[in-house]
Amino acid sequence: MTQGSFLKNVRHAYDTIAEAYVEYVRDEMASQPFERAMLAVFAETVRGKILDVGCGPGRITAHLHELGMDISGVDLSPEMIGIARRTHPHLKFEVGSMTEFDLPAAGFGGIVAWYSMFYVPPQLHGIVLAKFHRALVPGGRLLLAFHAGDDGFVHHDQLGGFDVDLDSYRLDPERLCERLVAAGFVVHAKLVREPVPDRENSPQGYVLARKPD
Repeated sequence: MTQGSFLKNVRHAYDTIAEAYVEYVRDEMASQPFERAMLAVFAETVRGKILDVGCGPGRITAHLHELGMDISGVDLSPEMIGIARRTHPHLKFEVGSMTEFDLPAAGFGGIVAWYSMFYVPPQLHGIVLAKFHRALVPGGRLLLAFHAGDDGFVHHDQLGGFDVDLDSYRLDPERLCERLVAAGFVVHAKLVREPVPDRENSPQGYVLARKPD
């Protein structure tokens, strides 16, 4: 699959399911102690401006803002960004792709990609991680959340009851850490947890990394 085609498929899928997705994740944070813990650690260790890449409807952006972060969001889906702007009018959201946009060098103290990189084919991770590394100040933090596995892909014909044509990847935590190191990061913490019964069908992974001082 070409870079352009996978971006087109992801954008179309999330434009299609945007309203349903908001309902699906509305109360999820309250039932996810590991997610709250990882986000809290990220918030306590980051200074400066934060960028939420693949922000969707802005729920993680808003959560980190409530923890005191100076944060904005970017997402591939215009429909998701529309919802984020309406729901959180006090925050800044823009449409953009993590594989294509140009971030300012050393422009952010932290970047969070919360369940967004797992739509990017692993062979393109080096490009994305290099962009993240360049965009962070020395000592800046990067937090990733993803479905964990062996880097294999899962094809989705339906998502949330809607017809889509979408591939996602269950990322190998060790290989992801190797790619982070190759991009110049130091891996600070790694967590893999078991799936939530009847809601998740794979383990979930979280990695916190930093750009060296």
